[in-house]
Amino acid sequence: MTTITTRTVEYPADNLTMFGHLALPAGAGRRPAVLVGPEGTGLSDVERRRAEALAELGYVALAFDLHGGRYLSDPEEMLARCLPLLTDPGRMRDIGHAALDVLRAEPRADPGRIAAVGYGTGGAIALELGRAGVDLRAIGTVNALTTGRPGEAARIRCPVWAGVGSEDPIMPPAQREAFTAEMQAAGVDWRLTVYGGALHAFHHPPVDHTVRPGVGHHPRHAQRAWRDIVDLLAECLPVTD
Repeated sequence: MTTITTRTVEYPADNLTMFGHLALPAGAGRRPAVLVGPEGTGLSDVERRRAEALAELGYVALAFDLHGGRYLSDPEEMLARCLPLLTDPGRMRDIGHAALDVLRAEPRADPGRIAAVGYGTGGAIALELGRAGVDLRAIGTVNALTTGRPGEAARIRCPVWAGVGSEDPIMPPAQREAFTAEMQAAGVDWRLTVYGGALHAFHHPPVDHTVRPGVGHHPRHAQRAWRDIVDLLAECLPVTD
């Protein structure tokens, strides 16, 4: 296994002190970089391990924070924070930009070669960075089929890949259609993968707290979604020595 290094990075965003998880690949040179956004519950060891897995592939990866170091295991508390956030593109962009600034400032990261991937609320933030016109090489999301303000998707300058479970009640077929219509109308290079039989947050390992109805882990599709993200990065943001 490739030797990587990790550290916690503190930075301000959304009137909070955020605690991101930075993972660096072996070596000393600059590498392409990836922002990793968590589900609405917040940054956990799941996203930290994903950032580390990307570092093992040669990327500088930053798993960013949503709630000032807190993990919101109570569904009602999570919804109370995330639902207003998801209706406020400016706040989402501010959170994303703050993390992006940290990543760009990392000496090992190539600021001209950055991608954003995210899950749920973190994926919505990745999409809003694209709609804000940020220079990204790729955007990858899982169960984050959010639509933006009219016309702003035309600012997206990179391929977009989105994954969703076919049985996700939070991202139903009507939401899929609205998202793909927005991408198509904007001329975005987009792809949507529907994972048969999967619920919302199917990518996330089982948790020991209450979850919303319609949420459930699907081990096979979780592995497939991860491979799809890795393939997206390999296509759009290859690691070269």
